[in-house]
Amino acid sequence: MPSLRPIALAPFPTLYAVNGMVCSVDHLASSAGVAMLRSGGNAVDAAIACSAVLSVTTQHLCGMGGDLFALVSLPGSPAPAVLNASGRAGSGASAERLRAEGFTAVPRTGHISAVPVPGCVDGWVALHSRFGSLPLSTLLAPARSYASDGFPISPLLAASARRALAPLAAAGSDGVADYPTGPALRAGALMRRPGVARTLAAIASAGRAGFYEGEFGEGLLALGDGEYTADDLSSPLADWVDGLSLAIPSWGRTLWTVPPNSQGYLTLASAWIASGLPLPSDPTDPLWPHLLIEASRAAGYDRVSVLHEHADGPSLVALDRLATRRSLVSADAAAVGLGDGPYLGGGTIYLCTADGSGMGVSLIQSNYSGFGSMLVVPGVRIFLQNRGHGFSLVPGHPAEYGPRRRPPHTLSPALVTRTDDGSLDCVLGTMGGDSQPQILLQLLARRYGAGVAGGASGPADAESPASALAAGRWVLAGTETGYDIWSGGRGQVRVAVEGHAPPSWLPGLSALGHDAFPSPAWSADFGHAHMIAFSDGLLSGAADPRALGGAAVGY
Repeated sequence: MPSLRPIALAPFPTLYAVNGMVCSVDHLASSAGVAMLRSGGNAVDAAIACSAVLSVTTQHLCGMGGDLFALVSLPGSPAPAVLNASGRAGSGASAERLRAEGFTAVPRTGHISAVPVPGCVDGWVALHSRFGSLPLSTLLAPARSYASDGFPISPLLAASARRALAPLAAAGSDGVADYPTGPALRAGALMRRPGVARTLAAIASAGRAGFYEGEFGEGLLALGDGEYTADDLSSPLADWVDGLSLAIPSWGRTLWTVPPNSQGYLTLASAWIASGLPLPSDPTDPLWPHLLIEASRAAGYDRVSVLHEHADGPSLVALDRLATRRSLVSADAAAVGLGDGPYLGGGTIYLCTADGSGMGVSLIQSNYSGFGSMLVVPGVRIFLQNRGHGFSLVPGHPAEYGPRRRPPHTLSPALVTRTDDGSLDCVLGTMGGDSQPQILLQLLARRYGAGVAGGASGPADAESPASALAAGRWVLAGTETGYDIWSGGRGQVRVAVEGHAPPSWLPGLSALGHDAFPSPAWSADFGHAHMIAFSDGLLSGAADPRALGGAAVGY
């Protein structure tokens, strides 16, 4: 993700509402979600409408060619409903074939093996079937209108768009010019996506069949040339699963996420580890990022070995396992012998919604990295994800690339409830590939662990959503995307520190043994996170300023 010009911190207020709120990276999408709330819809209706608009306006991050996860909290329910709408490799997937061709990893771009059957649309259909209160055609109408009539190109899409021109040309013009050309390709220029508009119309009229068995599905089968079968596309990809949770006693909160194949367990594990460490009351103290970095490293150093679709989520956050890992953390210096390695921002969006009844939705959808595999389905001209890059080509590995398997996933939306009564406290999440759990840990620590030495904190100590989101961040750093953080060397830890982080962090982290280096302020490499908090019938929320065009919209 390219880094754009720095933006000013102020004004960046937390917004408040009573009847509903939507936060996303695009103000058009957030507004579409709120329009559904105003029309009598609920938070799920708002989430579907917002997600659909994002699939039109932010194709450099997500789209109908990618996957989707969601958590839905209902008032009075002891646990959120959790949806895994991640795709599966086609029936023609063969690790042996790739190894014979000389590959040691599933290619990240330009190869159909990186493309599981996309689960996003099945996610919309499953959410609507279980919780939707407005017609699906109504929810998709704003996205369809933007695709057919045009929408203004956002600053981030304009900065990324030239990467898309060659793949689109390779897919054939079909009489369609998705992007303006030359100097006209700029922020604010009008863009239309008629193939996407046709696809949304097909889904509105025929449900999932309009997508998987329609123009998109036919194009995917042809492009796959044996990678997929018709049965691969006709089999629904969205599963309702038991959520993974962990109580953090000193915070008085319980954290929820999607179980494996999601890496969300790392958010829970690192938060539990950090909550028992001597976090300073002041996050400007370099000990604060140091302990969170070490908690993240201790939680995730073996992720490549243990994360796969059949992994036992509860065992990954078992307290005896986490207690052993907490013992690896020292306040005096960075630990040696833990994984470290690269990261660069990926292609993902996160959104959250709430309504006046207390329903909250935490939803994430993704291409994986940028425009995904850089393969485009002709006609509809939808970019395909490259989530299959997360598969292993090691023979016998539990995440080995193979027919109808789900790859390990970086997507890790989160939801927080109050441990005493189970009521919803906040929904939050971020884009950021490997770094998602690291960014979420920093937001959680600011909300629940900053304010009282030792980590105990009550609601009065919580940073506001805007304050927590705007604060400078760190991420474990490097040069690639995906799972490389945990498969790098075993030496000094590399940590990127955002340009507007406290000036004490860089020298302090270096003194503690980290290879800390400065990165641009307000960079998308540090995620696009959003948050909505719930308290006494009042909603408070904010969208990440790093997205430039993002918005929290309430009413």
